[in-house]
Amino acid sequence: MNKTAFAGDGIVIFKEVAQAMKGEKTVRAAGYEVKLIAPPPEMRMGCDLALEINLVEQAGIERLFKERNVPYVQVTPLTKGVSRMCDVVKVTDFGKWVMVKAGNMKLSFEKESGLIVNISGGGCPDIPYLNAEMVDKPLASAPHPNKLGYTLCATMLQRAYEEALDIFNGGSRP
Repeated sequence: MNKTAFAGDGIVIFKEVAQAMKGEKTVRAAGYEVKLIAPPPEMRMGCDLALEINLVEQAGIERLFKERNVPYVQVTPLTKGVSRMCDVVKVTDFGKWVMVKAGNMKLSFEKESGLIVNISGGGCPDIPYLNAEMVDKPLASAPHPNKLGYTLCATMLQRAYEEALDIFNGGSRP
């Protein structure tokens, strides 16, 4: 399954990164399909993360946020004149290696073996620990970053890890 294929027609805006992360976790746990994205600059309200959703599910998602105490600013349709969101995941193929960037976090792995060769980026205090626990391990058996850390960097590294694993297992990128 290609995690980047989802394209909703609405966006949920948050004031804080922690709220966006909680929102995504809450909505996914309830079975909705969403995508964590970077909102267009003209829609940012202090947070560099947002959720892309299907507007037909807006009422259910807003009800869920109210029930689970997930603060958000607004739900906005994607209309003409609004620049498209930025995918938080970018992939660069270096021939022998692939680098997957999610937000400011980067995970590089060897194509043939799936061995994680580098983790870098971000500014969170758990990056050295994440690096020590994951580098030199195959993608398939490396620990999940979101099980090791609780920062935005760990969340973004989890996105990079999931995409890298998908690519290694024959996904559509790079």
